[in-house]
Amino acid sequence: MRVRIHHAGVRFEEYVLAAPLLLSTGPVTHATVATASVTVEAGGKTATGHGSICLSELWSWPDPSVEQNTRSLVMRAWCEWIASELHSLCGDSEAHPLELGLRLNASLAGAGPLVHGQPRPWRLARTLCGSPFDAAIHDAAGIALSRSSFMLYDDNDPIPSADHLFPSSGASSAIRALMSPRSGTREAWLIVGPKDDLPGEVGHRIEERGYRRFKLKLTGDPAVDAPFTAAAFRAARTAGAREAKLCADSNGATPGVQETVEYLERLRRDAPEAFDSLQYIEQPTGRDLRRDGHDWRPVSRIKPVLVDEGLTGLDVLESVLEQGWSGLGLKTCKGHSLALTAAAWAKQQNLAVSLQDLTNPGYAALHAALFSGWVPTINGLELNSPQYLPAANTRFARACPDLFDPQKGVHALPPLDSVGLGSGLVAE
Repeated sequence: MRVRIHHAGVRFEEYVLAAPLLLSTGPVTHATVATASVTVEAGGKTATGHGSICLSELWSWPDPSVEQNTRSLVMRAWCEWIASELHSLCGDSEAHPLELGLRLNASLAGAGPLVHGQPRPWRLARTLCGSPFDAAIHDAAGIALSRSSFMLYDDNDPIPSADHLFPSSGASSAIRALMSPRSGTREAWLIVGPKDDLPGEVGHRIEERGYRRFKLKLTGDPAVDAPFTAAAFRAARTAGAREAKLCADSNGATPGVQETVEYLERLRRDAPEAFDSLQYIEQPTGRDLRRDGHDWRPVSRIKPVLVDEGLTGLDVLESVLEQGWSGLGLKTCKGHSLALTAAAWAKQQNLAVSLQDLTNPGYAALHAALFSGWVPTINGLELNSPQYLPAANTRFARACPDLFDPQKGVHALPPLDSVGLGSGLVAE
């Protein structure tokens, strides 16, 4: 199955978060949502698909030497450049949608424009800018073929960018074997930070929505993070989350392996029930796995530790094995093609896979929800836009209210046979 790209475009919308999202790099108060549209030809038919993403410069490009507003403008300009050059960035030829997406990822790892005299965005930010176009290509291909984009792997199409990772089967076969469609509901996650009102606002959300899963934003200081984790667990239990489960994320603020082990040991000593409820830790340290590489086996012997910000392309997968990571924290905001290929590779390596979020609303939320329905993960569905960007979901919530308005601690998935990546569920 081969797809040819005809043209692409991108538009931007600005939103104010319902409450600040506190990251180790600073508070996120505003969001720019980039929505890509791509028209392709597949199976003799032409169709237009959509994909979206929050540009999230504080997360993807936390460079204090470049003013935040400038980073946002540069990332917008990169999205516009990708739209204008998409055909060439995807190899100037028709190919399977997965191959096109992986070519795009590889192209963005290399050269790119200089905007406003500023340096190029960090690799994670460049990967982020490409992801709505990757999603839109897959969405359009699925629409043209009148099938889910997760069902494009029935034939063993060559995927030159990824087949080397699966020498015994090829990438198409490995991804087909990965698929395990399961409809219904997924556990919803609530983001909780050290400055949140634990007994008040957090308790109210638990009582109102029935949350049982909590993602804790850590500071990277074990002396602060262990007591906070214990307090968050106690507050969740008090508010009625009797089966509370946690994951922990410092967004790269932890100095190293020793501090991560110290956090876990303090928690196990001082709050054993909270320690037992902790399911995994997301990437504690810096995002460059080569420059900031560590041996994570001392941590993984205690709790699973998953790569997140460091997973920017297929070229880093070897480092994941060498450094003793427990698994991958996938994000569709880093590209549908990368996420699918990395998930299949992780299954081959017997590594854990979670599906994380980037407070992405609308098309991006539908995409992530469908991903969680087709690809097995250890954590249900992390979908944060109902907590922070409900205004950006208004149009989409009318089509899938039980996805965007979690009840009894779960999200209800869209139909897994939705055409493409689900954009057809919502009128453009």
